[in-house]
Amino acid sequence: MSLKNPAALDFLQSRRSRPAKTLVAPAPNREQLLPLLTAAARSPDHGKLEPWRFVVLEIGALQRLADLTENRAAAMGKNAEEIAKARSQFDMGLLAVTVIEVQKPSEKIPAIEQTYSAGAVCLALLNAALAAGWGANWLSGWQAHDREFCKKGLGLAENERVAGFIHIATESVSPPERPRPDVSALTQWVSE
Repeated sequence: MSLKNPAALDFLQSRRSRPAKTLVAPAPNREQLLPLLTAAARSPDHGKLEPWRFVVLEIGALQRLADLTENRAAAMGKNAEEIAKARSQFDMGLLAVTVIEVQKPSEKIPAIEQTYSAGAVCLALLNAALAAGWGANWLSGWQAHDREFCKKGLGLAENERVAGFIHIATESVSPPERPRPDVSALTQWVSE
């Protein structure tokens, strides 16, 4: 069997996220970002529910979320080091796409499958950005799971939650390869 797209398979077998702290200007503009969002929206979506949406965070929004992170962290009793680390993901960002999981009522599609679809969108967006030549990283942090942060900072409804913050900008350094899983040890073949 010949591969129909060996370049795509090679990309997927060698892809590597870029640490968000190593991303520099420029970040993609709206015209450059739209094809990446379009690619991500082609993720598996049982029932065609579209159980996700995008919130694109530009510099001003990232700074607002950095400040909100600091305020929420202080209210939660986090120490100065924890606060600095938590706000850094927004302080250092140039552009981040927040993938919002939107749970939709469905008799046929379980909630967990909607969660999986939102996760697939995150990975598809990350891979689309990397394939397009950008540096990209998928982050979350406690803010993604803090209801008050999500409501105040992103305007999320009760049926919504953050699946991930996908930071996208220009790669400044190529990260070294890291150890990968032993696929043989993780794979079980069943023939009967």
